[in-house]
Amino acid sequence: MIFLIEYNRRKGSIVTFRAFGGSERGEAEKSRLAIEMERNREGVDHEVVLLEAESRDALHRTHWRYFVGLEELLEAGSPRVR
Repeated sequence: MIFLIEYNRRKGSIVTFRAFGGSERGEAEKSRLAIEMERNREGVDHEVVLLEAESRDALHRTHWRYFVGLEELLEAGSPRVR
């Protein structure tokens, strides 16, 4: 699966989360680009990424920082493996 995440670094929260099937890579890339262009026009600095993982659970394990609150992220200090 392909996951599109728009992440607000200041707030430490996900703004947009969408899942795409493996055959929808082109659609996922177009969506990512559209969000990046819109945020750029708005002057908003959000992180917009496409990530591939077997499942949402796998994505949570490998990219946990997107799914925890800012407070927990700050407490963690350095990257860790869950």
